[in-house]
Amino acid sequence: MLKLSNNRYPIFFVLLVCPLAARAADINLAEQLSEGGIALVIILLMSVLLVAVSAERLINFRAKHLYPYELITQIKPLWQDKRFQDAQRLLESENNTLGRILYFLTLYKHRNPDSLITGASEIASLELRQHQQKAYALAIIATVAPIVGLLGTVIGMIEAFHVIAYSQGMGNPALLAGGISKALINTAAGLSVALPALAMHHFFKHRCASFGLQFERIINQLVSEGFSDSQETSVFPDANKVAYAN
Repeated sequence: MLKLSNNRYPIFFVLLVCPLAARAADINLAEQLSEGGIALVIILLMSVLLVAVSAERLINFRAKHLYPYELITQIKPLWQDKRFQDAQRLLESENNTLGRILYFLTLYKHRNPDSLITGASEIASLELRQHQQKAYALAIIATVAPIVGLLGTVIGMIEAFHVIAYSQGMGNPALLAGGISKALINTAAGLSVALPALAMHHFFKHRCASFGLQFERIINQLVSEGFSDSQETSVFPDANKVAYAN
């Protein structure tokens, strides 16, 4: 029983020392960040831009803003009854990609199906490219951040060796070690910003491609069903089959 009791002291000591050591490491890291130089300031600004662009895209680049289910529900009876003028008046107030596509289809309903599909696809493609362009800053951050970090590291290394050159050679290795440590912080900071920026860029790129495929399916069904002589099938695609991405 005494043996088990004695074994608790090393465990208690580890639990007590680890948070203190982690806190000390955080303090040293904060000091190094404060001395990272102009490169670290630029990386910090890019991290703010990364958060702002990602948040804006996550909020606005969503399926419900591009092809809302409520619009399909409102237009479906008008489309089935061939009340295209009523549909146009309703669509004039819509500010989304699907609304503009439907307005184009009702406005040029007398064109041949191939022409309708081409025009509607161009509208969807143009607006998706505009959405993707708004996330292009993420690609720039992913490319520039590690380069800025590397530049800051190189400048820090030059400064560190410059200090050694004028401080009696290697008489004080702490000067060199401290300078190198501060210099490498720039590289770490650049990579820490570039990796999430690259991930978010590919995430929005994949979402854009998914929305493009979804619009292609919707347009083909609208033209083939809404402008065909057969009325046996539904004019609009089943909303339950539409892949909405959050």
